[in-house]
Amino acid sequence: MSLFAQKRPVLVTCPKALPPFLAREMAALGLPGRELAAGVLTEGDMNDCIALNLRLRTGHRVLLELARLRAKDPNALAEGLGRLPWEDIIPADGHVTVDSSVQNEHVRDSRFANQKAKDAIVDRILSRKGRRPDSGPEPVGACVFLHWREDAATVYIDTTGAPLARRGYRKMPHKAPLQETLAAGIVLATGLAERGGHFLSPMCGSGTLAVEAALVALNRAPGLLRAGFAFEHLLGFDAEGYAALRREAQAASKKQLDIRIIASDIDPEAVAAARQNARTAGVEGHIEFAVCDFSESPVPDEGVGVCVLNPEYGGRLGDAPRLEPMYAGIGDFFKKRLAGWRGFVFTGNPDLAAKVGLKPRRKTPLFNAKIECRLLEYELYQGTRRTPKPEPGEGE
Repeated sequence: MSLFAQKRPVLVTCPKALPPFLAREMAALGLPGRELAAGVLTEGDMNDCIALNLRLRTGHRVLLELARLRAKDPNALAEGLGRLPWEDIIPADGHVTVDSSVQNEHVRDSRFANQKAKDAIVDRILSRKGRRPDSGPEPVGACVFLHWREDAATVYIDTTGAPLARRGYRKMPHKAPLQETLAAGIVLATGLAERGGHFLSPMCGSGTLAVEAALVALNRAPGLLRAGFAFEHLLGFDAEGYAALRREAQAASKKQLDIRIIASDIDPEAVAAARQNARTAGVEGHIEFAVCDFSESPVPDEGVGVCVLNPEYGGRLGDAPRLEPMYAGIGDFFKKRLAGWRGFVFTGNPDLAAKVGLKPRRKTPLFNAKIECRLLEYELYQGTRRTPKPEPGEGE
């Protein structure tokens, strides 16, 4: 069985509300797909999966479909898995991890399904190769993912391993940081890649928005930051070809920017964390840092751009009144200091968002973990101008 030459269904997973951004990324790489609730389905081979892992900003895992099985219970599942040619896919002297999403009346804990699947896989390899690979929950080798609903099971080769959100640069997360994939989705939603302009990140926290903005502006593939992927542990993996693909991605990255990216926070520890994370990501030299209140954030004297704020939104009862003056201050900051710019506020509290005092042009639905949020866009005109109506189909 060759996973590198045969086209198969490829499922790229992502957080809820990010499929439109992920689909555009995939289409730009020549792999258009169908949007799902938490992913995008396309078709490709293992080489396509490698390219997706290297370049995607908003995806979590790249899953290459291996087989579809009928399995009413764990024993039937193990029997079906035992018929697949795992000895052609996973090295007998390697390591395999099995993860799953299971809804089956015979399985109360997905870890039991993982164990049954793992045993079937390694026993098959043992019977063909005389040796069985090591196994465990940590994704340090080949990875298999099982999607099992009632009697229908889809078996995937997880080509990613640890989720793509774990870029590897966020060594100092600080308080409640945005996940990297969500931050990348926010940056893409601002249109920075298409429209250019400066990028301002007051309330920068651990700097994830600024780092992702720098990666986008530099056209730097986020997978270049990763130490390794699961596909590197599969039989047939071409290390030299992958090295060439990485060199190609590195060559496509810009060396300098003609815009300014500015990250600021009133908390010195946050700015220190942001600077360290940017250094680890290799973009510290492209970001300016400042310790100050958001209202005093440095703003370039020339040119315009986007400003993205990610304020607290009152997760605890009674927090909202305390935060109302801050949201009102964001509106003042936009009006007084960012005329001609586009301002964005990412929040999970619509009542607080109303305190900004400006009418958003667009409301993009996004999720921060399980919290439904909105990325609110404001066009900040010089003087007085009527706010345009939202475009057709935009979320409320």
